Amino acid sequence: QDQLTTDYTNRAVSFIKRNKNNPFFLYLAHAMVHVPLGVSEKFKGKSGAGIFGDVMEEVDWSVGEVMKTLEQNHLLENTIVIFTSDNGPWLTFGNHAGSTGGLREGKATIFDGGLKVPCIISWPGHVKPATVSNQLLTNMDLLPTIVNITQAVKPTKKIDGIDFTELLLGNTQSTPRDELAYYHNKNNLKAIRKGKWKLVFPAETETYEASATIGGDRYPGKYATVKVPLALYNLAIDPGEDRDLKDQYPEIVKQLQQVADKYRRTLGDGLNNMEGTEIRPAAQL
Repeated sequence: QDQLTTDYTNRAVSFIKRNKNNPFFLYLAHAMVHVPLGVSEKFKGKSGAGIFGDVMEEVDWSVGEVMKTLEQNHLLENTIVIFTSDNGPWLTFGNHAGSTGGLREGKATIFDGGLKVPCIISWPGHVKPATVSNQLLTNMDLLPTIVNITQAVKPTKKIDGIDFTELLLGNTQSTPRDELAYYHNKNNLKAIRKGKWKLVFPAETETYEASATIGGDRYPGKYATVKVPLALYNLAIDPGEDRDLKDQYPEIVKQLQQVADKYRRTLGDGLNNMEGTEIRPAAQL
């Protein structure tokens, strides 16, 4: 466990060197900082911020090794590097969990603490350094974007991802995605996002708040389950999802309900016992 980051890094570096004269795709999915945490001897105690900080130091080193290898082999300007994550922290693991930075809840919830993740993209000569975007994107959008850039064969069946190449290349006014449907627990539509607005639907959901127990040192606590009410949040001014504005903006609630109905018709919704018209078996392109 403690050697995973080092081993993954060494194999990634070796892969790049072996394929430097050919087009390649490297998917480096580190086990860290997923729980249970492990860190090699050379990084233990290095951060001064506990084991989570040490693990982050080692992941940072790993990214540096990959970038250095690309540069040494004259590949940096012809390589797109994407650094991102899949979900927020698993907060019941306590000191092994990390932080949401003030966002509400964490992994396996429908609030942004469980869903909002970093995404850093490097492509020298194409992506302007230090560019920051607050446009709404999801990891599903990576596939059609990479397909477009590499001129690969597009999937023949409909997919949910949206190409954001124009935004990536500097068109900051480009808004590739204005909506996002938050499906959870298989096929339950628990929230809908449009622009800065997020509407959370009444449902049972996992929570870390109040009665949830917190673990630590590789051992998790337990989720609690609560019923959340219908709530409307303006994420532009309330990223922590603390202030319900449904009573102040009934017209926005109605608008987002209509957006949700659009997704329910095609993708279904277990909460409302609805079968979608475009459902197909999972993992089929």
